[in-house]
Amino acid sequence: METTKSVYSTGFKGLFTGFAAFLPQIDFCMLIARNIVKAYGDLQVLKGVGLEIGEGEVVSIVGSSGAGKSTLLHILGTLDTPDAGEIIFDGKPLHTMRGSTLAKFRNDHIGFVFQFHHLLPEFTAVENVCIPGWIAGRRKKDVETRALELLTMLGLKDRTENKPGMLSGGEQQRVAVARALINNPRIVFADEPTGNLDSANARYLHRLFMRLRDEFKQTFLIVTHNEELAGMSDRILHMKDGRMLES
Repeated sequence: METTKSVYSTGFKGLFTGFAAFLPQIDFCMLIARNIVKAYGDLQVLKGVGLEIGEGEVVSIVGSSGAGKSTLLHILGTLDTPDAGEIIFDGKPLHTMRGSTLAKFRNDHIGFVFQFHHLLPEFTAVENVCIPGWIAGRRKKDVETRALELLTMLGLKDRTENKPGMLSGGEQQRVAVARALINNPRIVFADEPTGNLDSANARYLHRLFMRLRDEFKQTFLIVTHNEELAGMSDRILHMKDGRMLES
């Protein structure tokens, strides 16, 4: 009897292990959006959008201009508020948070990379990267050490004391990526991150996002018109006229 039970148990375990090898390596659903609605005056921008993002995924949202992609990204990143709908992040209802509670959650758990780097011109590269960490109240020395580690990892070891005006466009965007990562965010939202870059720097940034996913299990949600970047993602979501199209 024990032998029979062992055979069945081993066989089932082997079958499950073989099947699991074909499943995407996603731990759980980190971000859930349900029926997101947004209007600006009479213009209905989002018309009941929903999506789910798993931990460690790189997901791209594509669609024509005016489809509502950036508006959705800003709402999911808590930079804007929906008129209706729910946003669940690690089990927490973001759509119910307000004020300083929401601002702290955003700074602690979410990173942003935009088409324009938005670096402060009077600060050096390392100081720009440190700012979210200082806002979070972390120890100054610890933040600076982490900022230098990130800039070194991104190939900017010799540019840490340069101000933005002394950096190339590609270097400025890499500083922006380091700033987005300084607080070890659960997810990074990137809105047209390669829109102002030439093809070589855009390709470098694409590979960087995938490296961060592979080495650190960093989650990304990216709005892009760049077909190469979208093609490297784990999933592509298509938007049209304020709605998410069926896959």
